[in-house]
Amino acid sequence: MTLRDIAEQVGVSASSVSLVLNDRGQGRVRSDVAERIRAVAAELGYVPNLLARGLKTKQSLTIGLVSDGVASIPFAGQMLAGAQLAAAEEGYLLMLIDTVGHPEVEGPATRALLQRNIEALIVAAEFHREVALPMVPSSLPIVVLDGRPKDGDADWVVPDEAGGARAATERLIAAGHRRIAFCNVADAMFVARELRRTGYEHALRDAGIEVDPSLVVDAADPSAAAGRVPALEMLRRPDRPTAVFCFSDQLAMGFYQVAQQLGLEIPRDLSVVGFDNHQFIADSILPGLTTIQLPHRAMGEWAAEQAIARSRGTAGPAPVHRLMPCPIVERSSVGPPGIG
Repeated sequence: MTLRDIAEQVGVSASSVSLVLNDRGQGRVRSDVAERIRAVAAELGYVPNLLARGLKTKQSLTIGLVSDGVASIPFAGQMLAGAQLAAAEEGYLLMLIDTVGHPEVEGPATRALLQRNIEALIVAAEFHREVALPMVPSSLPIVVLDGRPKDGDADWVVPDEAGGARAATERLIAAGHRRIAFCNVADAMFVARELRRTGYEHALRDAGIEVDPSLVVDAADPSAAAGRVPALEMLRRPDRPTAVFCFSDQLAMGFYQVAQQLGLEIPRDLSVVGFDNHQFIADSILPGLTTIQLPHRAMGEWAAEQAIARSRGTAGPAPVHRLMPCPIVERSSVGPPGIG
């Protein structure tokens, strides 16, 4: 379907059709004719050829996004929703390719996006980590979403991990707890492990509580099964903590399971705070888990807005690095220290 097809149906020139459908017909095409052109275009199912328009205007109004599995992770997928909605509000299309955890696909995926004349590229990571920037023309803006560039520099946005961990620990301190454990992860691939421990320790010190190394334990990974191992060791101690802050909601679920096994009640005997606000855990287990929200949607929105600003040339010359606040989500897993 072309402009000429519509012009023949209405009995006008193709240039008149172009003026009307590009909202430039006011005062140049009679209103009744313009109304007829729009009606015929809708009836025939006309859509503009954006590729041809892009060649003419040198603007594709398209942002590319390459992710490494984000689309397959329900709660992390909010980053994609945020980016897509923010792009749409500016009249841009977000074109997504997810490599589903296969790094060898990233090169062909990036080339496929470049062939579609994208104006900027967003590289999204499934969790906060260092990201290798793809090989692209130096003139193409890159924004890293939920990661930091391993080599080179670019705009990036990540959660404020230390700030979120501080808020979690301060919530437990405010409830009256002094013996607060921290269940971390052992794998150094998680950039957040050191940042969250830093936030935990700073909150304790600011409250005048000495950091007890024996209350800091590592799980092999962020899963509930891995969390049960340090939870069993920690909660069997005669001087067990009255509260625990966990690196992830899944680890917190491991503590819930062990607490039940040992006859401990949450939050009467043990207060628990997680991190992630995982939609299938935090509001599904009983009692509901107080946790820290990973700001996936807000980060996605910021990444798209920054990519568009770069494509328009309205961003400053220096790369922008953004820590997105991680708010606490209150539920029912925190109470005053128990006597059990």
